[in-house]
Amino acid sequence: MPIPPLIAVIGPVEPDLLTTFVGHYRAHGVQQFLLAFHFPDHLGTDERVQLLDTCGALDISPALVTVGPWHEHTNTRLRDELRDLAGPGWHLLADADEFHTYPNGLTDTLNEAASAGIGTVGGLMLDRIAIDGQLLPWTPRQGLDRAYPLGGFLTHYLLRGDPRKIVLAHSTVPVASGNHRAPGHRPANRPPVVVHHFKWRHGVDTYLQQRVTHLAEGSWHSSSPALLRESRRLLDHLARHGGHIAVDSPALRLRPVTLDALPDWWAQEAAHIIDTWRPPSQNEPTGTVSSPSPSGTSNRA
Repeated sequence: MPIPPLIAVIGPVEPDLLTTFVGHYRAHGVQQFLLAFHFPDHLGTDERVQLLDTCGALDISPALVTVGPWHEHTNTRLRDELRDLAGPGWHLLADADEFHTYPNGLTDTLNEAASAGIGTVGGLMLDRIAIDGQLLPWTPRQGLDRAYPLGGFLTHYLLRGDPRKIVLAHSTVPVASGNHRAPGHRPANRPPVVVHHFKWRHGVDTYLQQRVTHLAEGSWHSSSPALLRESRRLLDHLARHGGHIAVDSPALRLRPVTLDALPDWWAQEAAHIIDTWRPPSQNEPTGTVSSPSPSGTSNRA
């Protein structure tokens, strides 16, 4: 089975991250990249040009480029336009800060999914954090693994967000916002694909504060209050810990990981999260952190 095209909506990321992102998936055998760029209004022209020039230097022509407010439906609309351009067959779905590791290899994963007839392959976000919890910049020479050597389930335990991802979907399968679900097509692959999530870099706190401001005042739109709540949880956590992520918190379960090795604890813990994840209660306090106890129930910290 041929390696599918990669579908990604790219925001105002560092050009070096885009270069590393493309290199990571080319190493997986991806040859076709269908990329849409969406730039918020406030982003300077020079930053837009630099990112698009980087794309061109990678021998990729952007499929779509838009400028304007970021609404939750913006990425979904652009992603679906890209999927239409990709045409029939399988599609690989990833954000620019998501680097997949396939436990059984991409080709075997695709063949198994095609045989299963479900039309999806699932992953789970493994959030990558700096060793001291700072929101640090990085350089290509340093590399992402060295800059952010810890991995854990920050999105799940702290933000109470949906950590599940649809990483591969057949063109006949609609995928929900954020690539979190494909209604009626629940992935069956075990273990799930590791989605190394390099979101917690320098500048993410500023971006999340902008998101909170725009969502709260209504200039950016979302279909539910979840995005606003998740952003506030992270900002509140940073405020309580001096601008750092609390890497020593047992509730966050952060451990050393790398892109090229599957953690020995991955299969069991990831399956448990996928099987038990539920949206948080509307009344759950913002500062609540949920983590599994040794018995498999949840603790609050």
